[in-house]
Amino acid sequence: MTVVLFSNCHTKKKAMATTTTPGVTYAVDMKSIIATNCSPCHIPSKGGNKKALDTYEDLKANIDNVVQRIQLNPTDRGFMPFKHDKLSDSTIAIFTKWRDAGMPE
Repeated sequence: MTVVLFSNCHTKKKAMATTTTPGVTYAVDMKSIIATNCSPCHIPSKGGNKKALDTYEDLKANIDNVVQRIQLNPTDRGFMPFKHDKLSDSTIAIFTKWRDAGMPE
């Protein structure tokens, strides 16, 4: 007697999870990270006098420079956030994930 079993590795639940997992967006993720880590210097309404990063358009236009500077070490010229600790690797990864995903709003 021969028994043949067919198995499907993808369950419906697993398939749904992969298709409904949202990516990083400006409104949900980036806006709060900028407000927490780049204020007041890059937030004009809070007295910031550096390049504004408080709107979607501002961050999108400067994302390559932002990512490059937050990846530097605190002793490197141009490091951001200036006079603060380096952002966590997971926070830096959110910036790069957002950029690499096409900077969804």
